Amino acid sequence: MITPASRTPANRHHKRPRGEGQWALGYREPLNKNEENKKNDDGLNVRQRIIDIYSKQGFDSIDPADLRGRMRWFGLYTQRKPGIDGGKTAILEPEELDDRYFMLRVRIDGGQLDLAQLRAIADISNDYGRGTADVTDRQNIQLHWIEIESVPDIWERLEAVGLSTTEACGDTPRVILGCPLAGIDADEVLDATEQIQEVHDRVVGNPAYSNLPRKFKSALSGCPAHCTVHEINDVAFVGVVNEQGEAGYDVWVGGGLSTNPMLAKRLGVFVRPEQVADVHEGVVAIFRDYGYRRLRHRARIKFLVNDWGPEKFREVLETEYLKERLPDGPAPELPRGRRRDHVGVHRQKDGNFYVGFAPKVGRLDGDKLHAIADIAERHGSGRVRTTVEQKMVILDVAPERVDSIVAELEAADLQVKPSTFRRQTMACTGIEYCKLAIVETKAAASDLIDELERRLPDFGEPLTINVNGCPNSCARIQVADIGLKGQLVVDENGDQVEGFQIHLGGSLGANAGFGRKVRGLKTTAKALPDYVARVVSNYDGQKKEGESFADWVQRADEADLK
Repeated sequence: MITPASRTPANRHHKRPRGEGQWALGYREPLNKNEENKKNDDGLNVRQRIIDIYSKQGFDSIDPADLRGRMRWFGLYTQRKPGIDGGKTAILEPEELDDRYFMLRVRIDGGQLDLAQLRAIADISNDYGRGTADVTDRQNIQLHWIEIESVPDIWERLEAVGLSTTEACGDTPRVILGCPLAGIDADEVLDATEQIQEVHDRVVGNPAYSNLPRKFKSALSGCPAHCTVHEINDVAFVGVVNEQGEAGYDVWVGGGLSTNPMLAKRLGVFVRPEQVADVHEGVVAIFRDYGYRRLRHRARIKFLVNDWGPEKFREVLETEYLKERLPDGPAPELPRGRRRDHVGVHRQKDGNFYVGFAPKVGRLDGDKLHAIADIAERHGSGRVRTTVEQKMVILDVAPERVDSIVAELEAADLQVKPSTFRRQTMACTGIEYCKLAIVETKAAASDLIDELERRLPDFGEPLTINVNGCPNSCARIQVADIGLKGQLVVDENGDQVEGFQIHLGGSLGANAGFGRKVRGLKTTAKALPDYVARVVSNYDGQKKEGESFADWVQRADEADLK
């Protein structure tokens, strides 16, 4: 285990810099309320209080520091009280925004589910969550309307099938992204399943890493399509083959979006599979020890990496934490294809097929989850996967069963051959449940899909549309072809209404970059379909052969983007 640092600055004669709360430099006193709460009690300790006290005495018995802080360590956030408009999001006190119900996030590392697990989530959704179930863009499933009295039974049900909500939220190592096709894709560089499990077992629920400066997001994959979006994770291990023909991982650190987006940087090392857990643990420990804790908005590892640079980060990792040098390694090959979502029917390396399908903007319900489990049981081996694009995949379908499973999924409105708009539109939770949101997202995105399918039925180019309810970019607006950031805007009548600031031409992969913001480019929610249909039609009419939307945006006249 990587032990906590107890270091002092290398040069004692220099003037002590302003403290950023970096433990390794001796700044151990809490510099804000969040750090004080974590020092007072580890978030992992709230579990027993939920079981022994809060679930028995009810919502009003919950300590505010637990309610709005430590309960996140077990995947629990209070939802937004109904009827509070977006204009009050930043004005009201937390207790005024809090409902007496919770969002509960079930962590699904690597996106891997079996039938018992999927059915357990479905039952919990129906029994305790009013049927709600959303697949997130980090492969989790979120439930809503959860009462504190129900939480111990929910945990028992989840843990009985090998699932957990431990550190699904909070200042912790959150869910580990993995390719849903790990072990079955004929073109994968390597199968990362064992490494994901080892990383999970090392850090999740481990008190050594349960007080990080802020959340920490990991990805680990050998997928040739780079489906785990390594460019925007805190740490990512990407499958590569070195000059000796050995499969291993390239390591990226410091990616993240929100209000200060940054792309991850390569460390340039080659990590063998058996070294992954050590390297991952070292990166987490660097964040714990050197991460900035003074200002909450700078408490992500991307700021440390940006200030240090990848060379210094690598040096500290190797010399202080791993105690060994890592060999240099190659960069990953460019992603296979222009879509990274695994939707459709594709052959596995064993001759069977996997079938990826698209729930609309990730929104499902308990009954639909049961239907998916039943379909997977009839036609596959029972292995189901979630993706980072709010989609799902059923594995191990025999060739003679493909037509049948496609028909059943399509009949359930789980489209295997969706339009571009259904396939590549994502939306965050939005004002329906989220206390940070300013506008509604799920219904707006769903309606947008319907309208674009009606207006542009023949459009077939790859095009990502990401809809976010606030500036925090849970739906990755800056790296979308069309990124929509929720805010209040003024309509033609001078009234303040829900709307979106527009980012255009963001992308990941070969030419990764953030979307272009055109001065004053906003739209009301009502006018959103008109705007998107217009700009997509302009692209469709002007694009050169093989030209992506992001490339077109860089050369397009501003008039064609409005």
